[in-house]
Amino acid sequence: SASGNKIIYKSGKTFGIIDSKPQSYKVGDGALNLEFMKMYIDPREEWREIFDQAWRLERDFFYSPAMNGIDWEATRRKYEVLLPHVLDRYDLTYVIGEMIGELGNSHTYVGGGAMPDLHPVNVGMLGVDFALDPESGYYRFAKIYPGENFKENRRSPLTEPGIDVKEGEYLLAVNGAPVKAPANPYSFFVNTVGQTVTLTVNGKPTAEGSRKVIVKPIESEFGLRYLSWVTSNREKVDSLSGGKIGYIYLPDMSADGLNAFVEQYYPQIRKEGLIIDVRYNGGGFVDEMILERLRRILVGMSMSRNGGNETIPEQVFYGYMACLINGYSASDGDIFPYYFRKYGLGPLIGERTWGGVRGIRGYRPLIDGGYVTVPEFSIYGLSSEWIIENHGVDPDIVVDESPTLVMEGRDPQLEKAVEVLLKEIHEHPKVLPPRPPYLPPYPEEQR
Repeated sequence: SASGNKIIYKSGKTFGIIDSKPQSYKVGDGALNLEFMKMYIDPREEWREIFDQAWRLERDFFYSPAMNGIDWEATRRKYEVLLPHVLDRYDLTYVIGEMIGELGNSHTYVGGGAMPDLHPVNVGMLGVDFALDPESGYYRFAKIYPGENFKENRRSPLTEPGIDVKEGEYLLAVNGAPVKAPANPYSFFVNTVGQTVTLTVNGKPTAEGSRKVIVKPIESEFGLRYLSWVTSNREKVDSLSGGKIGYIYLPDMSADGLNAFVEQYYPQIRKEGLIIDVRYNGGGFVDEMILERLRRILVGMSMSRNGGNETIPEQVFYGYMACLINGYSASDGDIFPYYFRKYGLGPLIGERTWGGVRGIRGYRPLIDGGYVTVPEFSIYGLSSEWIIENHGVDPDIVVDESPTLVMEGRDPQLEKAVEVLLKEIHEHPKVLPPRPPYLPPYPEEQR
């Protein structure tokens, strides 16, 4: 307070006012009841302040005080004339987005705030591909995606214990309602996420001999389809290489990507070749942690009489590597392949990456609970030149992802990586050194 007699504090969602005199206090002392507190807001004045706040944050924290060569004051004047025409937060977000887009820089995002509550409707998913049987009008389970049912985000409802449903069988009804074309099968799963649903299924499109199965639909099939894609890629590599080459997919360079690396790298560390796939990698910040492990060099071997031969360092890959990239390898997904090549780990195969490496440290809050991002960090090369931003990382071997081949179940980029690595393995095989012969007796005179 102005007098210095009172202090206001915040702990979690609790606000309170206590005396400033030294004594023992606990959370809840002097708590304020804010349940009925309301605030009068003039939206247009608030929008003006949010606009100004976003502009100032870029001015004060953007990585380059030269603002990538644009007149930032003039840019403000250019866009503030639109503020009287803003009718809601969506309009404001658009105006701010266009303004910071003038920087021509990656990682310039704006969003959130006082948006309308739209009350979205959820649709339950079964982790399947449906196929219509035109003769009967019923839908078949053309494909059931296997899951990892010990992980909630990869739970496959039709593969859980006790669920007896097979690929090729028919879905006849959901909660007693017949499911038949032209009805969309997903329309029967509205608001069923996390709820128990009774399916009527049969091996033929008739009610005779049908059975009821109780399942719990999931919110999204992304985890299942992602797992299926990665598993399919690994099986392709294994088949094409005769088991000589391993495959690692990194979805991002954050926690999920790091976990994926640990789960996939160490079980395949004794392969003769490794494909590191960072296509569609969403970025993050762990590239150095992964590259440190890939850069390890075999410097020696160890053994024991009753054990096997071991490498030094113990966890080191001794073989050939290649990295797959495309236009959706983004942010740290740009940086990883750049240094993968810089370290001489192997060729980059595919298409040029996204080209956005000027990074942020979280979202800067705005007064209505929204956010704007400020690219504060940039990387540059040893010759003091800016790198990657607005260009990306070029592959060593360009391979287009042909839609025709993809629709046929092919992956030309993956196939090229296998071809390149197999050539190296065949022409320059790397084999771990065997243990030497055991020593003979020392000469008598040296005993």
